[in-house]
Amino acid sequence: MDYQAFNDLCASLPATSHVVQWGNSDVWKVGGKVFAVGGWQKNNQPAFTFKTSDYHFDLLSQEPGYRPAPYLASRGFKWIQQYDAGPAQDDALTYYLTESHRIVAAGLSKKRQRELGLL
Repeated sequence: MDYQAFNDLCASLPATSHVVQWGNSDVWKVGGKVFAVGGWQKNNQPAFTFKTSDYHFDLLSQEPGYRPAPYLASRGFKWIQQYDAGPAQDDALTYYLTESHRIVAAGLSKKRQRELGLL
């Protein structure tokens, strides 16, 4: 997945917003909370960072092309970075980005979820 496809996918999810920050990274939020980041790779190769469940964090931490997200995981957050993957991994990345959106949206207050049309 390239950054354009990443941005298109994130934009298609409900109640999202986009900002460019943190070293010119594409940062996607739902309800003001980050759920995905495109960027943070020093060699200009695509890298995508997303929140995961505890189970997927443990699983993906051991998979080639994935690692605990720099900065976030070292602070105890369950975030993974996909940093080395080809087109065969696009479906998996789509799943994990969509799941990250769901996890972050579910953590919003019920009132905020209603305001955003997520309930």
